[in-house]
Order: sequence, then C-alpha cells, then structure tokens
Amino acid sequence: MSPEQIAPRLAEVRGRVGAAARLADRDPAEVTLVAVSKTHPPTMLAAAVAAGVTDLGESYAQELTAKQDALPGLAVRWHFIGHLQRNKARQVVGRADLIHAVDSAALAIEIDRRVAVGQAQAVLVAVNLGGEAQKSGVRPAEVRDLLAGIATLARTRCEGLMTVPPQSDDPEQARPYFRALRQLRDELATPERPLAVLSMGMSGDFEVAIAEGSTLVRVGTAIFGARP
Repeated sequence: MSPEQIAPRLAEVRGRVGAAARLADRDPAEVTLVAVSKTHPPTMLAAAVAAGVTDLGESYAQELTAKQDALPGLAVRWHFIGHLQRNKARQVVGRADLIHAVDSAALAIEIDRRVAVGQAQAVLVAVNLGGEAQKSGVRPAEVRDLLAGIATLARTRCEGLMTVPPQSDDPEQARPYFRALRQLRDELATPERPLAVLSMGMSGDFEVAIAEGSTLVRVGTAIFGARP
C-alpha cells in the first residue's frame, strides 16, 4: 500500500467511528482513534499524520523509539499498546503518552521508578476477560488490588482499563467482553479515580466496542493495510 492511500482509508474509518457513535447516542468526539502503525515504516506514519491522525500506537519498545527518532517533532500522541516487559520499561516511559497494558504491580512499580522527577506517566490496566493463557492481563477479580497499588505510586496515574477479547470473525462475539469491561469500570470508578478511558475495539470489531462504551479504539489494518 502506498502513503497516498492512507487519507481515504482514514476518512472511511472516521466515518464508521462517527456512525457507530451516533447510533449509540454518543458524541463521536468521545472516541479517540489510535492508528496502530506497528511494522509500518516512518513514511506511512508521516502520511497518516498529514491526513489528520493525532494518535499513533506501537507494540514494540525499540520500534517506538526508532520511529520517534526518525520523525522528530511529529505533532502526535504516542500509545504503547503491546505487552510491556519490565526490562523494556525504561525505553517506553516518557516516550509514550499512554501505556495501555499494565498487567502487574511489579510492572507498575518499575514504570514509576523510571518516570522523571516532576513528570507523570499515564497508564491503563489490561484485563484478561477471556481467561486466555496466551494473553497478558489481570483477571477481573485482581483489578481492584492492582488499581489500589498504582494509586500509591508517586508518578504513575491510571486513567482506565483496556482489553482484547478472544479472536473471532464475528464482531458480535466480542460484545460480552466489551460490556464486561465497561461494567467493571463502572463498579471500580470513584470520583478521585474515574477510570474514564476504556481502550477496546480494533479493526474488526471497533463499532461494537463503541456501542458498548469504548472511548479509545485501536485500528491498524483498516488504515494502513496489511502489515509488511
């Protein structure tokens, strides 16, 4: 796929996001579109930002830093959406505006240790709602304790929850998992910790996710095409 094809594909995705939001009686502005650019070259990222992308998502620490270094001054918010190993936290903290998949107290502590004095790192807690052994994320019953632990950290702020449902060709199969994450958020949110961000929904199911309350969808293939 060429960089010139990104703008029309992005417009189509934005149209679908807006339609899904309106169908759910929601303001489309409530939904942030993260263009997942992992494995795509910097030229494609630059084209996406030129077409209006404001948020980019990467899954690998080295790829995130390499692309940022290749595109200095790019006016975009960076999201780290992959599984983050503790020994890679130093490469991501301060580089990603939002880290999506904190899945242990040990990782949260390591992130906090790496945050510069006077700065703060926004994170989400990853929840494994499908109970899949191959996926990271804490069980729903563990979320409360992890949130309590993050709340004690000096420079790390939890802004919400994220999930990846079990793989299915039918978007409707993801609906119960998206609904469960929203209900879990509603149960655990407090005035001091509203957990306003729900990161759920990808290229194949983001419209269902929006119907169930997603505030942030992670879309790669529908914007950038198949991974190289």
